[in-house]
Amino acid sequence: MSRTTARFVFALTSAFFAVFFLWPILQILKGGFTDENGRPTLAFLEALLSDPTYLGALMNSFLLACAGTAMAFLIALPLAAVSDRFLFPFKGFLNSAVLIPMILPPFVGAIGIKQIFGQYGSVNTLLIDLGLRPRGWTFDWFAANQFWGVAVVEALSLYPIIYLNAVAALANVDPAMEEAAQNLGCTGLRRFRRITLPLIHPGLFAGGTIVFIWVFTELGTPLVFDYSKVTSVQIYYGLKDIGGNPFPYTLVAVMLASSVAIYAVGKGVFGRTGHAMMAKATATGGARALPRPQAWLCTLLFCAVTLVAILPHLGVVLIASSKDWYASVLPTGPTLDNYRAALGHELTVPAIANSLKYASVSTVIDVFLGVAIAYVVVRTKMAGRHVLDFLAMLPLAVPGIVLAFGYLAMSHEGRLFAFINPVRNPTVLLIVAYSIRRLPYVVRSAAAGFQQTSPVLEEAAENLGCPPLRAMVRITLPLIAANLMAGALLAFAFAMLEVSDSIILAQKMVYFPITKAILELFQLLGDGKFLACALGVWAMIFLGTMVAGASILLGKRLGVLFRV
Repeated sequence: MSRTTARFVFALTSAFFAVFFLWPILQILKGGFTDENGRPTLAFLEALLSDPTYLGALMNSFLLACAGTAMAFLIALPLAAVSDRFLFPFKGFLNSAVLIPMILPPFVGAIGIKQIFGQYGSVNTLLIDLGLRPRGWTFDWFAANQFWGVAVVEALSLYPIIYLNAVAALANVDPAMEEAAQNLGCTGLRRFRRITLPLIHPGLFAGGTIVFIWVFTELGTPLVFDYSKVTSVQIYYGLKDIGGNPFPYTLVAVMLASSVAIYAVGKGVFGRTGHAMMAKATATGGARALPRPQAWLCTLLFCAVTLVAILPHLGVVLIASSKDWYASVLPTGPTLDNYRAALGHELTVPAIANSLKYASVSTVIDVFLGVAIAYVVVRTKMAGRHVLDFLAMLPLAVPGIVLAFGYLAMSHEGRLFAFINPVRNPTVLLIVAYSIRRLPYVVRSAAAGFQQTSPVLEEAAENLGCPPLRAMVRITLPLIAANLMAGALLAFAFAMLEVSDSIILAQKMVYFPITKAILELFQLLGDGKFLACALGVWAMIFLGTMVAGASILLGKRLGVLFRV
């Protein structure tokens, strides 16, 4: 790629992010920190921080993120350590099964878990049938404490992100350092805490940051649990008054500032470059065989965690496969009609078509921009290329709800971008939102491919008269096709099931994507819940296929796509 082309890529990407990333954020800040005369003011912020309702919701969001992330670490770290250090039966299959929770958006899983632990759900019915509780006894396990209900569902859905990063980080630890510690008497958990954990801090930070910000800003799951005491739901309810009420703007600005501050502090404390290590060839390493009983215990650990993690999925599948589920351990009236109805319902048919359209166009944009950005960052010495890389990764650290609200703000009537107001037609903004949110996956996968492919082949082609751009297209891109396919598959799959952007920007039924259709169906009386779950199962099948394909293509390197 010539210097002129590299500069064009830099200018194009900078303009794209300036218009559709920085400008929406500036509109949020303008709405929350200027008065009706356009003068800067902190009055709205002071009023918000003095209001116990808003302040309590912000604190709940922060504590929810802490609880969800902590539980995700407690699940993922032991699994990653066992997988990295030991050989055990069915290890390959179980390593793949760990990724199952990723194939269902958390808020859809919340529908299934509510059914299992609801007042007349499986758990209560089983307790009554066993004689542990009297007939007529009811207890809503998650409604009794909605905070922990949301936290548990989020942790069970998102721990694979931390697991992928932890496995990748552990694989890069030099075993010589751990062996040296063991020779000096530092063994067991103490060695892990004092030696291994500091070495894998950057990898843990990469996964933990995504999970923390995801839970901190999650909208769908609190809505399903009817838990309104969090900032994301307050912002959602404030959308109807976006034209005349500055508090939604201020709320979003506070959420953005909190996310950035948390990321910056975490990056400074945990995200620094790892400790220098010797080449791994200087010491023996790798997974070791265990005695049969201990090996089967490792298998049992993975099976137990996976079984608990897929409870939401099982709940969704059982609801979708039945005609009724009330006061019984298992649903009654097995049927496949819901699956057929879900693909033929007046709400779901256009939603599937819309999601395919939005996700396809956004993925094409991501592949084009992702390859260009990765090439400039990896292959050129252009000044400012690290700024380009930072811009491309920034969407992973900025909440989706913030970006979606920013689009509403910048396209409000009377604003510069009013012609793409999502109230009339959200197609353009949904495509752009999906593109920006999933661009990091393609950039990271393409960058990994470029780093693993020697530039000598391109240089040889250029020496034979092939222009730089053509050399990259004809020589390098075919060699990194697997990386590009993996990044594109994940970008497409997660765009198909994007939650926050879809719920906020799609306001007319004719433009609903799949996730908005699922939420709307769930809120309908009658068979709405069953159709919502059936559509969720179809989404699981689709996303599961995509994640499996990306996992096959990238293997252990899949975790690099979830790093900031």
